[in-house]
Amino acid sequence: MFRSPQLTFYSDDLARLREFYLGLGFEQRFQYPDDGPPVHVELVLDGFNLGIADVESARQDHGLTPSLTGRAAELVLWCDDTDGEYARLTAAGCASLSAPHDWLEVLRIAWIADPDGNPIQLVQKT
Repeated sequence: MFRSPQLTFYSDDLARLREFYLGLGFEQRFQYPDDGPPVHVELVLDGFNLGIADVESARQDHGLTPSLTGRAAELVLWCDDTDGEYARLTAAGCASLSAPHDWLEVLRIAWIADPDGNPIQLVQKT
């Protein structure tokens, strides 16, 4: 059986991306190595696990070839005020991917990009 699913983003600036997600309310629960600049961190928010891995470490340590171009996935964050969070995050420098709008008559949604360009959907029930 599988357990503890986690999404991991590769980044060429792990520290910057970690600070961004900590600012969204995620809490760090793991870092490797313990001291010095990390090559992998794990964050959690409301039971959801998010990893951030240094892209160069993935290449050197594991022989992986992650690409930082193109985005075939998104992180969804439920909130109480899509418009307010969108305004706060775009004012703080996040790129807007789609302004807040109503969808399916029951949701208010918007998209922003994290500092590495990964799409984040902000969504609330109306």
